[in-house]
Amino acid sequence: MADSKPGLGVVVGGGARDLQLPADGIPVVQRHGDRYTLPHEIDHHANMRRLVDAGCDRVLAIGSVGGLRPELGPGTFVAPDDFIALGVPPATALEGLKAHHVPGFDAAWRERVVVAFRDAREDLVDGGVYWQTTGPRLETPAEVRLIARDADVVGMTVPSECIAAGEIGLAYAAICIVDNHANGVAATELTLAEVERGRARNRAALAAALAAAIPGLA
Repeated sequence: MADSKPGLGVVVGGGARDLQLPADGIPVVQRHGDRYTLPHEIDHHANMRRLVDAGCDRVLAIGSVGGLRPELGPGTFVAPDDFIALGVPPATALEGLKAHHVPGFDAAWRERVVVAFRDAREDLVDGGVYWQTTGPRLETPAEVRLIARDADVVGMTVPSECIAAGEIGLAYAAICIVDNHANGVAATELTLAEVERGRARNRAALAAALAAAIPGLA
């Protein structure tokens, strides 16, 4: 049964799945599930319904991304304020004209999240465009050059999750951690091993930022 007092829910990805979150009493959803569902196979609506059923009215999403600009290197924290997901297969829980809604991050909730994380990360990048690719493969250098004209970070999940949250009335904001430069931005070719190394290096900083920010957001 849902709690009668709505509150905060947290969604984490693969890079944060084993972290001990300062979230006593706060519902935490593993975006990829217990056995790691590939990004294009995630049921974002089911994940968001779990938070609604737990009594949540707002979502803090933690995502891993690639930086599309040299200055957005590994370890950078970004709070995106818009996204592009044109090539992502449509998924909606709405029918009829209601499906033609305008999605996006919740501005007031995102501002609260930015303020909370700024206490832990003074260098937090406030704003930016997240480009969602379908995945699960990584992007080619040519694709990165194309999308870097209009976006700042690239990933495979947050916009679809944001859309699903908005359709069922959840305010949604995301903090994205850059685990690697996108393919072609750095001098060497991107490898999966580099992505995993970046996630491992970012774990301590992410844990510290969550410990500082979540109590105030709850």
